[in-house]
Amino acid sequence: MLKEAIYHRPKDNYAYACTNEELHIRIRTKKDDLKEVSLLNGDPYDWQDGKWNTNIVPMIKSGSDQLFDYWFVSIKPPFRRMRYGFILNDGNETACLTEKGFYDEPPLDDTGYYYAFPYLNNIDVFRAPSWVKDTVWYQIFPERFGNGDPSNDPEGALPWGSAPPERDNFFGGDLQGVIQNIDYLAKLGITGIYFTPIFKAYSNHKYDTIDYMEIDPQFGDKDTLKKLVQVCHENGIKVMLDAVFNHSGFYFPQFQDVLEKGEESPYKDWFHTTEFPLVMEPRPNYDTFAFEKSMPKLDTENPEVIEYLLEVGRYWVREFDIDGWRLDVANEVDHSFWRKFRTEVKAIKPDLYILGEIWHDSMPWLRGDQFDAVMNYPFTTNILNLFARGTISVKEFIENMTTVNHMYPKNVNEVAFNLIGSHDTPRILTECGGDEDKVKQIFTVLLSYIGTPCIYYGDEIGMSGPQDPGCRECMKWNEEDQHQDMFTHVQKMIQLRKEYPLLANEGELHFIPSDYHESCFAYTKSNGETTIMVVVNMSDEEASYPLPFNLKGRKITNIYTGEEYAAESDDLTAKIAANGFALFQF
Repeated sequence: MLKEAIYHRPKDNYAYACTNEELHIRIRTKKDDLKEVSLLNGDPYDWQDGKWNTNIVPMIKSGSDQLFDYWFVSIKPPFRRMRYGFILNDGNETACLTEKGFYDEPPLDDTGYYYAFPYLNNIDVFRAPSWVKDTVWYQIFPERFGNGDPSNDPEGALPWGSAPPERDNFFGGDLQGVIQNIDYLAKLGITGIYFTPIFKAYSNHKYDTIDYMEIDPQFGDKDTLKKLVQVCHENGIKVMLDAVFNHSGFYFPQFQDVLEKGEESPYKDWFHTTEFPLVMEPRPNYDTFAFEKSMPKLDTENPEVIEYLLEVGRYWVREFDIDGWRLDVANEVDHSFWRKFRTEVKAIKPDLYILGEIWHDSMPWLRGDQFDAVMNYPFTTNILNLFARGTISVKEFIENMTTVNHMYPKNVNEVAFNLIGSHDTPRILTECGGDEDKVKQIFTVLLSYIGTPCIYYGDEIGMSGPQDPGCRECMKWNEEDQHQDMFTHVQKMIQLRKEYPLLANEGELHFIPSDYHESCFAYTKSNGETTIMVVVNMSDEEASYPLPFNLKGRKITNIYTGEEYAAESDDLTAKIAANGFALFQF
C-alpha cells in the first residue's frame, strides 16, 4: 500500500455539503493500488459503554486518471455532524487513515484522531441558481451579430460582412439586431445569452470601458436594452452581461483626470500608481492588465472604487432585470471585493448567476461566497487536444476529463460553464481543420456533458476563423452561407437535452474505463433506474463497441436516431459510424 500517495482534506472538493442534509466525501489513492476503500464514521458525541459508536460504509471508485484513483461516498449524518476516517485495503493489508495518520486498527477511544465535519450549516451549502443547470447559452459579440438599427452605426462602419474582421473595424452590430433575431435563437433552442461588454467603450470589443453606467451608443440605449431583456424573457431566454472590474479603459474619465492632474487628481488612488506623472513607454509606471497601457488596473481595495463598482453591479440588475454577470479577468481582483459583490447583487436578485473568467484551478472562488461558476477552460483544452489537435489519445482524454471532474464538488460541476470556443479563441471548425464530423462529435459531447454548455455565435452554422480578430466575423444570415446540417445537429442535441434530463445534469456521470476500447470513448449518465450512454468513435473506420452491461431482455434505444433494439443475448455490440457517435438509453 503506497500510503504517501493517499490524499484527503476535510473541505472543498474532498468533503463538502451537497444539500442541507447530505455530505459527499472523496479520497484519492495511487492508481490500481487499493482494492477497497470504506468510510468509517460516526457522530462525535454518540458513545456507549465508553466506546464510540461507528458505521462503516463502502466507497465507490468514481474514476481514474493517469496517476490516481478517486473514491466517493454520499452520506447523511443523522445529526448533521460527523467524525470520520478511511479503511483502506490493498488485498494484502488493511489500514485506517485518520487525520493523525495511519493505524493498523481504527482507534476508537478518542474521536480526536479523526477528520471532522463539525456541523452541516445550511447557509454553507454551495447553491447556484437552479435554472442554470438546464440552460444552453449562446455567446454574442454584439458588434458582429446583427445590425438592426443603421442609424446608430459608428462613423466609418462597413457594410455587413463586406470585409474581414480587424481589431479596429466596425460593422454596426447592435442590440436591435439581437431583438430582430430572437426567433432564430428560440428555433435553435437557446435559453441563455451571454453578451460580451455592451457598455460605452472605445474599441469594437468594448473590454476597455469608458462608462460603466451607459450603453455604448453604437449598440442602442437603455430603452433598447430593456426591450431586449423583455423579449428574451418572453422567449424563455436569460440574459447575462459582461463586466470588467479588474481594469478600466484608457478613456475612463477618472483615469484621464489622473493623467492630466497627476498627484493632484482626486482619483489618483483609484488606480495602482506609485509615481507621477504617469508614464506609458517603454512600460507604464502604473499597474495594468498584461502591460497594456490602455487598460489601467483599478484598486478594488479603495473604498470609493468598491462603492462605484458595487453600484455598477447593482444598477444593471435592479433597473434592467438581467439574470447574470460574467466577470472578466476575475482572478486578478481580490477575494474580498468579490464577496462584497456577491452579497450586494444577490440581495437584489437571489437567483442571479455569477460567472468568473478564470482559466486555472478555481476552487478558492467556488466555496459559495464568491462565484457560482467559472468558465471551464480545462474542459475546452481536453476537447481540443483530442478532437482538433490529436495530441492526446482516447485513454488520455478519459483520464484528463476524470481529473477535471474531480477538481470541484458535484454541485459546482453541475453549473460549470462549458465552452468549445469564444471571442478569445479560433473557431471550433477552424481548430478541427474544417472537419464537420469532428465538430458534430464535439457538440454531441458539449450538449450531453455535466455542466451548462455555451455555443459561440455562428459555430452552429459552421462559421470559421482564426484567433481573434479572425473569430469575430459578422454573423452569416444568408442560409446559402450556412451549414444547415450543422445547425440541425446542434438543434437536435439541444432538444434531446431538454427531453432527457439525464443528458443535462440529472444523475451521475461515469466514464467507461479507458482500456475498454481502443478508438472509442464512452460515458454513462445514470439516475439508478435509467442510463444513457454516449459513445464517440474517434476512428476513420466503423467501430464495434461491446456495450459493457448485461442488458438481456431490456429495450435499448438510440435516442438520436430513434432506433430500438431488444437485447436477446448477454453480449450486445453496437456499430458506431466512422467519426460518429451514438446515444443509447436503457
